[in-house]
Amino acid sequence: MEKEQTLENLATSIVDGDENLALENAKAALEMQMDPLEAVDQGLSKGMDIIGEQFESGEVFLPELLMAARAFKVAMEILKPELEAQKKQTAQHGIVLIGTVKGDLHNIGKDIVSTVLETNGFDVVDIGIDNGALNFIQEAEKAQADVIALSCLMTTTMPAQKEVIETLEEMDLRDKYFVIVGGGPVTQEWADEISADGFGESAIHAPALIKELMGKK
Repeated sequence: MEKEQTLENLATSIVDGDENLALENAKAALEMQMDPLEAVDQGLSKGMDIIGEQFESGEVFLPELLMAARAFKVAMEILKPELEAQKKQTAQHGIVLIGTVKGDLHNIGKDIVSTVLETNGFDVVDIGIDNGALNFIQEAEKAQADVIALSCLMTTTMPAQKEVIETLEEMDLRDKYFVIVGGGPVTQEWADEISADGFGESAIHAPALIKELMGKK
């Protein structure tokens, strides 16, 4: 099976919530020795982007989202051991605290970024979904994080990313952390507008972005 077709099938399996298709093509990706990060980023993540857009526009509803999440989980069970095998046994590049912002219950995108960062030698502290600004900051303080990564998958929750940055400023902690933002509706323009330190267009870009920021410390 051609690489492009396998990636397309992985994306389709997520959109359709087809666990069998997800399983079959995750195995196919490894059999053809595809980089598992590419299978996640160019296959599964693309499917999640599509289903996320459909959910936000009202084309699909919660049951379809749950089916997509199950298909994603099935594929990741095949790919994750290979991702772990790639994990560099070198010194950690930094501590990244990651979570989804207040009012947003999506975790798939965040989970993909976490996996990619861990595979690239970062220490990742995942605080889950629906986190308010103070919780991000308290957990970052506890973890002694270098980077706070704010995920959101809905336009209605984007202001919560801005609130975290504003709260850090109010608490005189803004210079202590690099704050990066990402998620389906997030753009570089939005990141600039809220004075974030970086924007990740996709999970695959996150390690390079954070390494660049850490180089400024």
